[in-house]
Amino acid sequence: MIAAGLLLAGALPGTASAAEPDPRVGLGAGWLDAETAISNLEHLANRPKPAGFVDPNNPGAGSFIASDLGFGGKYAVLGNYNGFNIMDVSKPADPTLVTSVVCPGGQGDPSVFGNLVFMSVEETRGRVDCGTNSSVGTRFQGVRIFDISDVRNPVQVAAVQLCRGSHTHTVVTDPKDKKHVYIYNSGTAGVRPATTMEGCNNNPADGDNPSRWRIEVIKVPLAAPQQAAVVNEARLFTDPATGRIDGLQNGPTTPRHPSGGNWSPSPNTNTCHDITAYPAIGLAAGACQGNGILVDISDPANPVRIDEVSDPNFAYWHSATFNNDGTKVIFTDEWGGGSGARCRDTDQPEWGANAIFDIVKRKMEFRSYYKLPVPQTLAENCVAHNGSLIPVPGRDIMVQAWYQGGLSVFDFTDSANPQEIAFFDRGPINPDRIVSGGYWSVYWYNGNLFGNEMARGLDTFALKPSEHLSAAEIKAATQVKLPEFNAQHQPKIKWKPSFAVSRAYFDQAVRAKSLSRTQAHVVDQLMQQAEKSASKDLRLVAKIQLLAASAAVWGPENKELKKSLQDLRNSL
Repeated sequence: MIAAGLLLAGALPGTASAAEPDPRVGLGAGWLDAETAISNLEHLANRPKPAGFVDPNNPGAGSFIASDLGFGGKYAVLGNYNGFNIMDVSKPADPTLVTSVVCPGGQGDPSVFGNLVFMSVEETRGRVDCGTNSSVGTRFQGVRIFDISDVRNPVQVAAVQLCRGSHTHTVVTDPKDKKHVYIYNSGTAGVRPATTMEGCNNNPADGDNPSRWRIEVIKVPLAAPQQAAVVNEARLFTDPATGRIDGLQNGPTTPRHPSGGNWSPSPNTNTCHDITAYPAIGLAAGACQGNGILVDISDPANPVRIDEVSDPNFAYWHSATFNNDGTKVIFTDEWGGGSGARCRDTDQPEWGANAIFDIVKRKMEFRSYYKLPVPQTLAENCVAHNGSLIPVPGRDIMVQAWYQGGLSVFDFTDSANPQEIAFFDRGPINPDRIVSGGYWSVYWYNGNLFGNEMARGLDTFALKPSEHLSAAEIKAATQVKLPEFNAQHQPKIKWKPSFAVSRAYFDQAVRAKSLSRTQAHVVDQLMQQAEKSASKDLRLVAKIQLLAASAAVWGPENKELKKSLQDLRNSL
């Protein structure tokens, strides 16, 4: 199925008007001293990459690039092409380095599950023993598993070899099995010769068991992670009519990219770049180079594709994010592979952007594009990259990395009309040429935003109230606490009844003008009185006031507000 290739009027947020120039335009360059622009955020802290993970003479050096983030408890695990760092982020304004693990191999994307850290390794310089001399030792490309029970002394307990290494991986849980987790592996490197791993081959799709056109499913016993092993090589791209394993898009459908340039990369579906699993709804979304796919993961060991989409504007389907209800999915297009300037004023807003789909009866229906709504310079690598939901009840809000385009927070509650509500940006590292940098990923975790900057280290942020996002909505989001978070393993967010949650719904109703002025005044007063009564433990009084408040809210457009008031009343 081809998603709409033409951008409809009104499908993207507008750029700043001439009367109000966007402060992101024209920022001065620098490595750790570039000029910055910020809106509706507070920049809490920056921690440059530690020694051993940065070359001061070449901050964009490929062997020291910072990559993805995973979170567990009070710690953030910062991936890097040279290993990973663990930081204590319990005080977001003062994150502190706990330990560093030098373990070269790129790209170093981490995930955290309990006391385990999983790490992707795809480069030929990787060694099983994490050695730094790539000319000796046993070669390793695949998924490493570390035990971080002693967070200051991580120990590698397993290393699962894979034919195309591991570019990214996804933790997948089975609600029916608490003793195991699964890892979906996306290997994008060239196929290894059989001399380095038995059974690997570069056979064509109609040849004998080719190492392409598949993902690997690794089963990990939590009590014995050293026994982790591949249990399935899932052929998610098979044509159900012909049985061909290369049944999806095998290259561009036009000789050149719509921009007129060469395709970069080429949309060739022989593996997935990223897979985001949402076990609570039994679905995963695969961004698979030439296609976006929807996958049934009700049996995690045996994933099954149920839908696929393509788009003539997409060069490389890169990553995916569901909304909390599982009724929408956002795919990103990494046009230029992350190393090119793809946010120029000459680039159309549907190139290197997000594509937003509604999920209707387990099928994906295109709604709109969203791209960073301000141009960047020729010296800044910029394109859509990794992000996550911000858990504001009643709204679909995402924070996203755009490499040297900085970060953008946008609302896609109306999937046909996404709107930016906050941002942060720095000037280029070098004013004259691209030096790789910018945010690899920016995620929300337990009340704050955390960004892993490829060249500049870890940044932390707090949301600030604005006309787009109220203090109550932010407070309701910060009340959500997760034991761990990996963006490719989406949790189902549930909000406990609270005055902040009800206030968030109230603020949304006022913003949407679904309450009359009289209604809004009455409900506001009743909620204030109820909260004061509850704080004095006058629960019966508070319940009566909340009952009156919910009775004052009528009409189907306010059903979420009414339900939140009823839930709050019942919780007292």
